[in-house]
Amino acid sequence: MTAALAAALRAAAAGVPPDEAGTSLLIDSGHFLHRADFTPFIRAAAAVSDGTPMAWTDWDALTAALDTGQLPSSSGEKAVLRLAASLAAGTPVSLRDTVTSLDHANLNRAVTAIRRAAGHP
Repeated sequence: MTAALAAALRAAAAGVPPDEAGTSLLIDSGHFLHRADFTPFIRAAAAVSDGTPMAWTDWDALTAALDTGQLPSSSGEKAVLRLAASLAAGTPVSLRDTVTSLDHANLNRAVTAIRRAAGHP
């Protein structure tokens, strides 16, 4: 299920570097796609042109759930979600407060995502 979901998320974000960056950060962190409490924030459809499965994150609902405690997460997981939402949807985030919660692996993922959003693969 998570591989198919990841592929559908990547398909929907393809071609828009900030969307690709935020989506990749979300997927590559490895924390969320397998969680039953995360999947309600995913919307899915098939591409009209060829039926390719597509999925996207409802970033507004996701960040609201984080803000109200409806999506229990560690500080690092919350930081990843907030950075991903900022990249993919323009949701404001304080880098000062957010990056200090990232472990080494997620910090590297975040830097890679920022480069990708800027068009530097």
